[in-house]
Amino acid sequence: MEHNRTFTDKTLLFIKGLAMGAANKVPGVSGGIVAFVVGFYEEFIYSLRRVNTKAFRLLLGGRFRSFYKYVNGPFLSILITGMLFSYFSVSKILDYFLERKELYVWSLFFGMIIGSIYFIYNEFEAWNKKTLSMGVFGLLAGISISFLSPARENDNLIFIFFCGIISVSGMTLPGLSGSFILILLGNYVLLLVDAVNALYDTLAELIRGDFSFVRNQERMDTLVILAVFTGGSAVGLVTLSHILGYVLKHFRNLTTAVIIGFITGSLGVVWPWKKSIFLLGSDGAPVLDSSGNRIIVNYQRYLPDPAATETWWAVVYIFLGVVILVALEWYGKYRLKDA
Repeated sequence: MEHNRTFTDKTLLFIKGLAMGAANKVPGVSGGIVAFVVGFYEEFIYSLRRVNTKAFRLLLGGRFRSFYKYVNGPFLSILITGMLFSYFSVSKILDYFLERKELYVWSLFFGMIIGSIYFIYNEFEAWNKKTLSMGVFGLLAGISISFLSPARENDNLIFIFFCGIISVSGMTLPGLSGSFILILLGNYVLLLVDAVNALYDTLAELIRGDFSFVRNQERMDTLVILAVFTGGSAVGLVTLSHILGYVLKHFRNLTTAVIIGFITGSLGVVWPWKKSIFLLGSDGAPVLDSSGNRIIVNYQRYLPDPAATETWWAVVYIFLGVVILVALEWYGKYRLKDA
């Protein structure tokens, strides 16, 4: 882990947090891909692994400075701040362009993932029968998930806790989108729309000194669901990071091969030429998320029309995405040489 970061390093880490937060917001795109591609994935997983019994003993013992240092606080605090800031800024801009220029946004993502696959594949020098078979396994798993159909909503608290564990997968597993998994589990609206809105309304009422929500049984039930979901997310984040840290340490090549295959399989989700299938309510009208956008539950993919001008603009954005990754890779190697 790095402890002495320059102002430039901190700024870049904050920007990476912005990118990771924005990626986590989009169904089908994984924040873990950002971490893996731009080179802080292992430090991210390692830092999360430090949230263990020793960390809690330091925290409960009032040794806050030791706790902060032990969990790699300088790294996590900047990264998480960037992710939170992204929710109120970059992700809002992303929502805007997804509503109006969806084809070009997906094209940019598609190009960036192609670029990331190319560089990760080139850096990986341990291909053999075992790693190749694990890569194929990851590829098939990624493709399969991208074509699954959503389940029905389920508000059972045990299932909600499980959803919380699974939802953070997009942060820790490159290529696996947490929001897309919640759509497949049928609880995207309940957990990321209804529960978030309930929390927002409750906080707004508390600020006004209004405590009437305690008599609103539906609101209280939704807040309980949100609390259980948050608890599951916290457990999932720590648990998955420990599992991934272990397999990266003991089965590094096999794990990397699976990740390469899984990211490749996720190209099916970010294929630019597709029509969004939106979630409809009982009245037949589209259901909106907390940002006022229609909620996507699946995609109808199609082949591009070579005669359409927008097709060639989409190709330009794909190349732009690749160029961005080339620039990031070049900058990363340049920094290593100067270090």
